[in-house]
Amino acid sequence: MNRQIRFTDDGSHTIYVEELDETYHSSYGAFQEAQHVFVEHGLKLFQNQSITIFEMGFGTGLNAFLTWLKCEEWKIKVEYLGIEAFPVEESLIQSLNYSKSFGDEEKAKFEQIHAADWGGLTDLESRFSIHKIRERIENYSEKANSVDLIYFDAFGPRAQSEMWEVSVLAKMYEMLKTGGYLLTYCAQGQVKRDLKSLGFVLESLAGPPGKREMTRARKV
Repeated sequence: MNRQIRFTDDGSHTIYVEELDETYHSSYGAFQEAQHVFVEHGLKLFQNQSITIFEMGFGTGLNAFLTWLKCEEWKIKVEYLGIEAFPVEESLIQSLNYSKSFGDEEKAKFEQIHAADWGGLTDLESRFSIHKIRERIENYSEKANSVDLIYFDAFGPRAQSEMWEVSVLAKMYEMLKTGGYLLTYCAQGQVKRDLKSLGFVLESLAGPPGKREMTRARKV
């Protein structure tokens, strides 16, 4: 897989995959997209709680990094599960500029996330632990009613339609606890219809820069 680092409009990096003609994040701003979709419209709902997050598409680790940075401020204790079939090469990870807007402490956190071993739970701080899963979602055996929040951050339906099949979305529904949320940047009509068919209640929210809408789906 040929992957290259590119700048997005907010100055933060993303990774471009030539074979898919797709980037890991929005070209309008990787940092802004992750903060808006997953942190502000997902994580923020769980202030003063202990929760489990499942990320569909661990990628660059940006979502995990931004989540960890908010744990102390919002008094949230997080167990973070991130699944990724094709982890990004260490050389590319080291070249990403996500931590350069912060100090040494934040830079160390980004490095710790990527230093954590694949396949087991690693406690990184009293409020944040991570379990990186190297597996295809099709082969992953989900644990029912075990997750409070899902960051669904797979490549878009155009590039990887199999990631948006009803069978995959059904795994997400099964995994979520009642009252839990699935967040995605995607607002495609077919995806929303499929989520509704599984029993999700949907909200169409204002999207990040460059997108009119995003989707928040709740299991009720």
